[in-house]
Amino acid sequence: MDELKYPYIRVGTTYYKRIKKPLLSGDFLEILAPWSLEIIKQDYGRKWSEVFDEIPKFDGFTNIPAHSQYSRMHHGFYNKYEPLPCKPSPGSFTLIESFLKHLFQEQFTIALDYLTLLYQKPTEPLPILCLVSKERGTGKTTFLNLLKGMFGLNMTYNNNEDFRSVFNDSWVNKLIIAVDEVLLDRREDSERIKNLSTAKSYKAEAKGKSRVDIEFFGKFVLCSNNEEDFIKIDPVETRYWVRKVEPLEKSDPFMLERMKKEIPAFLHFLNSRKITSEKKTRMWFEEKLLETPALLKVKRRFRNKQETELLEIIQEIMDAFELEELHFTNKDAIEWLGSYNIRVTRSEVKGYLENWGLPSMDNSYNYTTYKYNSVGNLYEDHHKGRYYILKRSDLTNILMI
Repeated sequence: MDELKYPYIRVGTTYYKRIKKPLLSGDFLEILAPWSLEIIKQDYGRKWSEVFDEIPKFDGFTNIPAHSQYSRMHHGFYNKYEPLPCKPSPGSFTLIESFLKHLFQEQFTIALDYLTLLYQKPTEPLPILCLVSKERGTGKTTFLNLLKGMFGLNMTYNNNEDFRSVFNDSWVNKLIIAVDEVLLDRREDSERIKNLSTAKSYKAEAKGKSRVDIEFFGKFVLCSNNEEDFIKIDPVETRYWVRKVEPLEKSDPFMLERMKKEIPAFLHFLNSRKITSEKKTRMWFEEKLLETPALLKVKRRFRNKQETELLEIIQEIMDAFELEELHFTNKDAIEWLGSYNIRVTRSEVKGYLENWGLPSMDNSYNYTTYKYNSVGNLYEDHHKGRYYILKRSDLTNILMI
């Protein structure tokens, strides 16, 4: 299919020419350009009927990611997912291995599982990988370029505004969506990426065309020189994997080119490698496997001040009465904060508690709560209501201690 005698295809009722667009890098980007049958006739003259007989015909477009068993045609549909630029072959990849160990350190095996899943199971949802560092020369951009060398046209580079644009047809059908120098500090930015990371379908929209539902399998890789607030991450969010990267020991301007030569061997390794971590969550990896100091740093940065104060009050109560489980209502939380002259609304407190994922009683029951007296001392009190249940283990996770 890829070795066409003539560079034309017909999809539905429209003809296309497969064109290789030259890039500054020296590579070529293959695109499908609409091409009229009349122009083909003009280009080939009397020979046009021979050309016409050789043009493959498809019922429509599809996008089926596959690497080890790639096919351009799927049941009469043209597969827009591209073949990888390199074919796997046995060999050594010591430089790639050393580079990945530098980036991922103690999480090197998890990184290999992540890359193995990308290659073997491209439709599997994976965590949003973020590489951050204030320092230069760490290898963040080199990692993106390495992924590009591995997955070719199935990876795209976005800028911050690409996510905010309603037109997404340039990236919504890619396997890897990478952003270098990311700064998506709006709440709607993080919500969009977070929701896309587990989405099975999404609406693709191009200028002048109607929105269409497509199957979505994209993975996000973000790099930033901002370690704390490049994106908003809620304290209980589990979809991010953030790593702080240290500078490389020595600069090598030819490292990427040397690693590119090892890609066929590395793909051969990924193709046969057994994934060591079991699938435990919708993002495959258990939350505790992905927890890093860099992730906790971002989470703490975006915690609401009133929420932080409420957590400290709750911790004080549980420590004072040596509680393993605390029962309290929305009203109790408002009164606790009010004791410190912090005013919040019921909806704000409800948002905090829902964000923590706390279970609540379906009906009103008697429970023991705790209050501050006029001099600031805590005492037990008894009430009836639909209370929330907070265990000490849950508090520990929420506080990220």
